[in-house]
This record gives sequence, structure tokens and C-alpha cells, in this order.
Amino acid sequence: MGRANPDLVDLVGGLIAHGPRDGSGRPPLIAVVGAQGSGKTTLAREAAARFGAAQISIDDVYLTRAEREALAREVHPLFVTRGPPGTHDLALLQGLIDALSTAGPDDQTLIPDFDKRGDDRRPRERWRAFRGRPSAVLFDAWCLGALPQDEAALAEPVNALERAQDADGGWRRAVNGFLAGHYADFAADFDAVVFLQAPDFDVVLDWRCQQEADLLGVAPADLPAEERVRLAGFIQYFERVTRRMLAGGVRADVTVKLDRNRKPVAMP
Repeated sequence: MGRANPDLVDLVGGLIAHGPRDGSGRPPLIAVVGAQGSGKTTLAREAAARFGAAQISIDDVYLTRAEREALAREVHPLFVTRGPPGTHDLALLQGLIDALSTAGPDDQTLIPDFDKRGDDRRPRERWRAFRGRPSAVLFDAWCLGALPQDEAALAEPVNALERAQDADGGWRRAVNGFLAGHYADFAADFDAVVFLQAPDFDVVLDWRCQQEADLLGVAPADLPAEERVRLAGFIQYFERVTRRMLAGGVRADVTVKLDRNRKPVAMP
């Protein structure tokens, strides 16, 4: 993925300097959102390191495998797959934010770690620690601020996954309900949301494949063909909400338009 764009790091720094919108002394809460592979985690990590902030990814707080299996039984089988709204532990996340916001100089806040290969949360003793009280809490999340759709927009499937495994629309309506409820309530507490806007949905597969190549330690051109096929299926879980966001269905304070190489083409 390389390094974050310096102008974007400075942009986040300016938001940190602006402080919390309620004028209190708490650390500001800033989100970086965007499609898979858009560089949001890289940006949040670099800005956190530069400005003394704590960085949390929504990937850190996936529900455990057992919790998602229970959700799959109780709501819809597709919820066993991590990623879509409804598969994150927002209560755990809120507890982390509260702990960081009130931490003393010598306090340590443990931030969860998720094993994507094992598809489960790692044991607590393997979580990373943040020491002290951060200048800000930076949160990167692909779907934060996404606006729910109306019932008519949910009627037609957007891809093969929805046609084959969500023919009655139960899963997408449940995802939409999570967006309209807990996720919207959570997003409302943020001081600023930065949206890294991909040029279109078609680029997301290439970006996600680049991420996977980085994880495997190979060049993107050397990623096995079967991996690209697997990822093409995986991003279908994110497609409806991602397309909604790219079409303007997102509540963001700052929107940065990216080109296919993730370089900003329009800065605020």
C-alpha cells in the first residue's frame, strides 16, 4: 500500500488541531472512511504516529466467530461472513474510546486484534497497548457514515451473491437496519468524518487484490488467479453499501476524491 499522501496526513492533523466540536477537553474523535483498499487504515496509522493519536480500525472489533455464527442462526446465514454492518462489536468499540478519552498518563488501553486468516479475535494477551491519553482517536471504517436506503431501493439484488443467497432480501434489509440504527447513532458522536471517495466501484477489486498481495508478500501481478476470484466474491458483501456511498449516500464532513492510484484529485 505504500505511504499515505502527505497532504491527507496534514488534513487529518488540522482536524485534530481543531479539537472536539463540543469544546470540551476530551480528545477529538475522527473517522476515515472509504471503500476496501482506499488507504484509510494507512492514513489513520500514519496520522496517529505523527500526531500522538490512537488508531483503531473497525476490523479490530469484528464480532468473534462464535458471535457471528449465532447472528447467522438468529438473523440470516450471510452474517457469518465478517465485514458488513451488524458484524462489529460497537459496544466494545465504545468502551475503547471511553477508556482512551479518560486515560491518565500511565494508563494502558488494550486495543483488540483480529486474526483474519483464522477468522477470529485473538486472545486478550495478544492485543496491542496504547499508553496514556491520546491527542485524538482516529477510527478507520469502510461503512461509517453510510446512509440507509429506502425500501424500494432494497428490492432488487445488486449482484450474484444477493440473487443466490438473499433472494427474499432479508439479509440486505437487516444490514440496512443496522446502518439506520446502531451505526448511525455511533457515527453521530464523531467530531469529523473524512471520506476517501473511490472513482468507481470497479476499482475496488483491484485495490483489494493489492492488499491481499501485500499480505502474502507477492507482487499484485503474482497474486494467484484463484485468490482474485475469491476476492471478487468477497467484495460482493460490501457492494451495495459501497455503491450507495460512492453515489453520495454518506454523511461526511470532508470528501477527498481519489484516482485509480489512490491519489487525491480534489482536496477541500
